Amino acid sequence: MTTAVLSVLIRPLVEPRLPDWVEPLWFASKEEAIELAPRAEIGWFDFNQPGPMCEVVAAATNLKWLNSIYAGLDFLPLDLLEERGTIVTNGAGINAITIAEYVVMLMLTHAKGYRDVVRAQDRHEWLQDSPGKRELAGERVLLLGLGAIGQLVKTRLEAFDMEVVPVRRSGADGALKPDEWRGKLDAFDWVVLAVPSTPETHHMIGADELAAMKANAVLVNIARGDVVDQDALVEALQARRIEAALLDVTDPEPLPEDHPLWSLENAQITMHLSGRAQTKMFQRSADRFIANLASWHAGEPVEPRFDPALGY
Repeated sequence: MTTAVLSVLIRPLVEPRLPDWVEPLWFASKEEAIELAPRAEIGWFDFNQPGPMCEVVAAATNLKWLNSIYAGLDFLPLDLLEERGTIVTNGAGINAITIAEYVVMLMLTHAKGYRDVVRAQDRHEWLQDSPGKRELAGERVLLLGLGAIGQLVKTRLEAFDMEVVPVRRSGADGALKPDEWRGKLDAFDWVVLAVPSTPETHHMIGADELAAMKANAVLVNIARGDVVDQDALVEALQARRIEAALLDVTDPEPLPEDHPLWSLENAQITMHLSGRAQTKMFQRSADRFIANLASWHAGEPVEPRFDPALGY
């Protein structure tokens, strides 16, 4: 028997499908999880906050496979997981559909001035003209990050007749290489960030990159807040060096109430809701976990693998 320590939140979705070689132990609180953690060979320790997850992972001294619904796990004790040789599967791609849809929504909302339309309705005011005149068709998009989310963003924006140029190491199929995109920022109307948070991507958009963008460029960030130098972004928005920033993520989160980003008319903040705007996350995660259990038992790879050494 293999002991799996699992949250009661996913019990209805996985318990009826667990194979007979799995001994499930269920927890309903951090305290219960920490108590059970040393017995876990397989663990699914997701909480709403990173702190409890880190505590439980640290206590899981016998853990061979850690599963999570979250794609970004850079907050975990990665050195410890690497040292123990723990295999980690994350939630990469679980929320890709809804996040890609969120990108389209943000871009259309900005292009058509839809926030002003909603405000006019709140005032019971019949507008005589559209507050947004921009069309997506024909505009060029620089897409940084071509993982599960980036690939869906690309196909959806191409359906709007946008030219999407991704960045990939090979430079194949019309993509730019990692050492090329900065020199071509002035050729794009939109810059979409869909990269993981790593030392390599930290503040990859800073003052120099913002200064190189077109005056009508719009930055869209559905990656992580720290891939953008937020102070430099605030300054660029205040000076109108770029047209706007559409931010599902910020640094830090939650964004402090007195932060200047809240008050900037050319910034939209959607409070990291893009991945939550759906109802199928847990079902997709449960389906993936059950499939991975079969692979694990057969000695085959479990997917998608998170590399603690790389941080994604």
